Amino acid sequence: MKFAKSMLAVSFGLLSIAATTAQADALADIQKAGVIRIGVPQDFAPFGSVNSDMTVQGLDIDVANLIGKKMGVKVTLVPVASANRIAYLQTHKADLMISTLGKNAEREKVIDFSQSYAPYNNSVFGVASIKVANAADLAGKTVGVARGTFQDIQLTETAPKTTTIKRYEDNNAMISAYVSGQVQLVGTGDFVAYALGEKAPDNKPVLKYIINESSCSVGLNKGEAALLAKVNDAITAAKKSGELNAIVKKWLNVPLSQKMATTFQ
Repeated sequence: MKFAKSMLAVSFGLLSIAATTAQADALADIQKAGVIRIGVPQDFAPFGSVNSDMTVQGLDIDVANLIGKKMGVKVTLVPVASANRIAYLQTHKADLMISTLGKNAEREKVIDFSQSYAPYNNSVFGVASIKVANAADLAGKTVGVARGTFQDIQLTETAPKTTTIKRYEDNNAMISAYVSGQVQLVGTGDFVAYALGEKAPDNKPVLKYIINESSCSVGLNKGEAALLAKVNDAITAAKKSGELNAIVKKWLNVPLSQKMATTFQ
């Protein structure tokens, strides 16, 4: 009986070593094949959407291609939805996930994350001529928000009493109000600022200040230290060269923050 238990323990130990080895070999497998499969969004502009020729485009797609280039391998894009992003990693349908993933405690239990590659902030934007650098500067001004959003709640709590907060039923109504000149300041997410810039190219909103800072990171399976290091090296190089900042500005109309641009872990 003791011998059987010992053999069982050895078997489990070997399985554990094999699993660890399989995970640790992910980078070697990618390099041997010369191809990396990267999960990307297809229905969440400007991070990822399908264009007229039925190919995907967006910030996450550009970052995926940039990382593949810096790793020296061909990129195969794997369209994903928010609900199946982690499952696609765990079932090895994708090697990396670049799909607006934010770090949180629950996700970090099951996958690993790279350093941040893009902001996913809530901020105040507005026309260039209006000078606003913080909540206090909103005194006497009017700012539009989508009703019940995080921005609505935060500005209600932080803006001076003399600020007029105009609440719209959704982001589309708020965008229309900005485009038509009903409001010149809005509290919203960076991705909505992109939509504002598309709708009002001659009056693109300028970032005034960040209400709440968040970010996107690359996701990958646990135990792939070599692959994680390679991805982080690629992102670091892209930050230092300015390539990543150019991608973020292209799609979000905002730059990388100084903190994100100089944080390499």
